[in-house]
Amino acid sequence: MPWNEPGGDGGNNQQDPWTGKNKGSGRSDAEDIVNKLNEKLGGLFGGGKNGGDGDSNPISYKGISLLAVLLLAGWLFSGFYTVDAREEALVLRLGAYSETTGPGLHWHLPYPIETVEMVDVAQNRSAQDRSTMLTIDENIVDIAVTVQYKVSDSKDYAFNVLLPDDLRDQRNGTLYQVMRSATRDIVGRSSMDFILREGREQIAEQAKVLIQEILDGYKAGLQIIKVNLTYAEAPAEVKDAFDDANRAREDANRFKNEADTYAKKVVPEARGQAARMLEEANAYREQVIARAEGDASRFTQLVQEYRKAPDVTRERLYLETMESVLGSTRKVLIDSKSSNNLLYMPLGTAAGGDLPSPAQIASPFINSTGQSKSTAGAGRQTRSLQPRTSREAR
Repeated sequence: MPWNEPGGDGGNNQQDPWTGKNKGSGRSDAEDIVNKLNEKLGGLFGGGKNGGDGDSNPISYKGISLLAVLLLAGWLFSGFYTVDAREEALVLRLGAYSETTGPGLHWHLPYPIETVEMVDVAQNRSAQDRSTMLTIDENIVDIAVTVQYKVSDSKDYAFNVLLPDDLRDQRNGTLYQVMRSATRDIVGRSSMDFILREGREQIAEQAKVLIQEILDGYKAGLQIIKVNLTYAEAPAEVKDAFDDANRAREDANRFKNEADTYAKKVVPEARGQAARMLEEANAYREQVIARAEGDASRFTQLVQEYRKAPDVTRERLYLETMESVLGSTRKVLIDSKSSNNLLYMPLGTAAGGDLPSPAQIASPFINSTGQSKSTAGAGRQTRSLQPRTSREAR
């Protein structure tokens, strides 16, 4: 019959079929576990039950010593610590600096004798500020500066300055105040035009040097990596006026550069043309002189030949002259059946005129019947082209 079914002892059977205990005994499983644990601990430290009275014996000195050894071993083991490759560890003995340890596994006297503080020395940190500042020419400029830095000496960083920097609120850090002070100092010694135009890099470099000098004087343990002047403009209230002034200045510079470029282009060309004209004049002078000397020499030689044979020299000169004249002039040769051939040279062609038509050329030599005119005139024209004799030349 199941244990929880009515029957048997009038339905009062409260025995647990698994443990064999009565349900109404008043002792739970949790109490049994606690009692067993107390018995084992008592046996470990020398205690136990004495007879049936239930009183335990006092804990032995051996158990106390073992417990003390275990506690001491755990306390000493808690002194081991590991330093990351990017960090340095500062060991403090009773609150005072003891030593600095590098990356790796180390041990120190556990708390409260010694404590360890980790400092990240490889992280590149940054701080930035933007504010209005006064220039040396009494103008207001809006400046934004960004500083990149890192910890160079963990001991100085932790102990020499109360708050070198604050990554949560950088305005509380010493670095932020030094950065703003150094920037104001440099901007206050610079003009507005210099800041807005070509002076950004110089101002950033000067600020880096000045900030590093101040931090080194404080022994803050910080190293400035780079300073950037990210923004430099006139305040919004007067920005339009400054933009107009800047555009006018840029236009003036552009016109000046264009004028300089034009001058640099024109002056060398003019000098080159002057040099070319001078060389041409010198060459023409040399040419004229050489031609004159050659003509003079030729005339002297010709006079000498003329004195030796006047008739021959005169006829040769005449033939050479006619050859030069007729060789560069267009000529028409007319074939007449009743007379000799006639050489006709219009005088207009010698001056560069157009050549007349064949009818115009033949009209003076052909009569109305189509017969050629007397050959006497043609002969006279022909004879007029013949060289004169030496007697006629005289």
